[in-house]
Amino acid sequence: MIDKKKVVHFSSVHSCFDTRIFIKECKTLAKAGYDVVLAVSHNKDEIVDGVKIKSISKPKNRLERMFKTVFDIYRSVLQEDAALYHFHDPELIPVGIMLRLKGKKVIYDVHEDLPRQIMTKPWINPMLRRIVSICADVIEHIGVRFFNGIVAVTPTIAKRFPENKAVVVHNYPILGELATVEAVPYSERPPYVVYVGGITVIRGIKEMIQAIRLIPEDIAINLVLAGSITEQDVQKVVESADQRVNFIGWQSRGQVAKLLGKARVGLVLFHPAPNHVEALPNKLFEYMSAGLPVIASDFPLWRKIIEDIRCGLLVDPLDPKQIADAVQWILEHPAEAEDMGKRGQEAVYERYNWDKEAEKLFSLYNKILKN
Repeated sequence: MIDKKKVVHFSSVHSCFDTRIFIKECKTLAKAGYDVVLAVSHNKDEIVDGVKIKSISKPKNRLERMFKTVFDIYRSVLQEDAALYHFHDPELIPVGIMLRLKGKKVIYDVHEDLPRQIMTKPWINPMLRRIVSICADVIEHIGVRFFNGIVAVTPTIAKRFPENKAVVVHNYPILGELATVEAVPYSERPPYVVYVGGITVIRGIKEMIQAIRLIPEDIAINLVLAGSITEQDVQKVVESADQRVNFIGWQSRGQVAKLLGKARVGLVLFHPAPNHVEALPNKLFEYMSAGLPVIASDFPLWRKIIEDIRCGLLVDPLDPKQIADAVQWILEHPAEAEDMGKRGQEAVYERYNWDKEAEKLFSLYNKILKN
């Protein structure tokens, strides 16, 4: 007998406690009364914050993940016999189709604009990227014919799918999660310039470090990098940076909150890759939720948000001099910077927060489960 409240989320790519999947979607659904199972690579089965984690063995490499892990996930989630299955990776589209052929209800959560993202994947031969991109687009649209619903993280992504199936559920921050009562008053904070997230070339790590070198040495500054490094050349760049760059590695959500609570400004300097210019990066809104002014890439979509709120400065992400000038301005104008941070935080409380997005998710679930 199927438990009409039982839902299974599954991923072959994301970590167990991924911010969007576990912290936002799964925990929110569990709190609302759903019986939530999360099948994902993990070291053991356990229940965390009401979510039943079903461990899948961690793959040794990408090839094993795309074949053995995907099959392991299919066998595992099928055993749950849930009312609804919600998956998060394009490589799991065949699993979603097989579940539909078994009569299950399935949602595909699209985190990235896959065809555009493929055009910048370093592990795909540049000569083959266009072909792979077209194939990925075709596979996604075949899958859409089967699936009951599509959850898209941005309106741009949603436009790629049928309007009657696609719902935009932005990756906005949870209210109050990163705005701690222990936050240091802005005027008393050390000159921390922070970047939180995956530390990669395409997300601007080289330009950040070059920008710090351009700031006069008599200006106190500390670029704090919080996140994981997976690229060897990036590891070398960070290791060779001067003493004003501090790499602290991956941080828990609590540690991120503490870091933002004593920082002066948050950096979001993604390169103008096809998958970035129409994205709405989570870290932009997380900085805002913590009351930080932002220095961000001058993309049209981001410009509209930041200029409308007046919560930060826009720069060419490929120009270290512009980045350095913006950082220096923030450090030398603390009162104006603090006001920027306050305006950004107010905007998050009014518009850009997970509470409003969760209602869209509930609505989609109710619609599919009632049919």
